[in-house]
Amino acid sequence: MDVSGDAGRPGVDLRRRRGALGYPRSMEGDVVDDAAGSRLVVTGDGGAEAELVYERNGGRLHLLHTEVPAAFRGQGIGGNLVSGAVALARREGLVVVPWCPFARRWLHEHPDASDGVAIDFKTPPPPVPEAVPRP
Repeated sequence: MDVSGDAGRPGVDLRRRRGALGYPRSMEGDVVDDAAGSRLVVTGDGGAEAELVYERNGGRLHLLHTEVPAAFRGQGIGGNLVSGAVALARREGLVVVPWCPFARRWLHEHPDASDGVAIDFKTPPPPVPEAVPRP
């Protein structure tokens, strides 16, 4: 148990200060795992949602798409979502496969955020089906 303290005060149990995914709340930005919807979500005061859509496939967590509304931009919410995905993978022993361009770029720019988690940058996403012309 980490009891190193809060702001230098020894003896404070930091587990109370951690969010659902294990990161300190300030790093998570209240990221919630909507497992039924296969997405991580941050909800703003007005109800707007930022999300990172994922897919579990065996021991892999594919990061498919990150969507951050204009009202949330510039606040690090997208990075918080990717950090939440890494925390989820860490907790469940999954390999992260970043197919989402934002998540991929963010993980390249923040390599320390994925310490202890395998990141598969080599597996390409499946091909996008061609649109069928309408008669």
